[in-house]
Amino acid sequence: MSGGGPASPGRSGAARLPGDRKRESLAAGTPLHPIIKDVGEIHSRLLDHRPVIQGEIRYFIKEFEEKRGLRELRVLENLKNTIFETNEHVLPKCEQAMHDNLSKALERLQAANDAIHRLQEKEHEERKLLTNKLIADEEKRISHWETFVKEQQNKQAEVDEEHRKAMQRLKEQYADMEKELAKYVSF
Repeated sequence: MSGGGPASPGRSGAARLPGDRKRESLAAGTPLHPIIKDVGEIHSRLLDHRPVIQGEIRYFIKEFEEKRGLRELRVLENLKNTIFETNEHVLPKCEQAMHDNLSKALERLQAANDAIHRLQEKEHEERKLLTNKLIADEEKRISHWETFVKEQQNKQAEVDEEHRKAMQRLKEQYADMEKELAKYVSF
């Protein structure tokens, strides 16, 4: 390898590539330290959120632990005591009062239900009696009507018979009168 192969860029006296010259001029002309510092500063301002988060955490701790102290704990303790008091004393009293009042209300409802049932039975019996009376009255009216119709038919028959007899008498009378008249007229 001692011949004419390309040399590495870091060796002195070796052949250099065109891009190597730019790297050397950058390294030689401007120091990289301020650029790296600026890039690090830009990175920390734009992409590193740890300082902001740490500030929020400090504010949260200050707000809830230092300013408020144990107020939330006292509120929770008071709530626990109120719930305990309610469960131990108020709730059993309410249950007992509800049980007593509901028993009385149930008895009253049962009595009202029985009274309504008796009224319904009484009304049903009255309706049944009224219906039976109406049926009996209707049967009486039908019977009276039939009797009335039969009487009218009998009276009609009697009147017809009397009329027939009267017509017969009149015919006989006129026949006799014609005979008598014929005696007087034939002279």
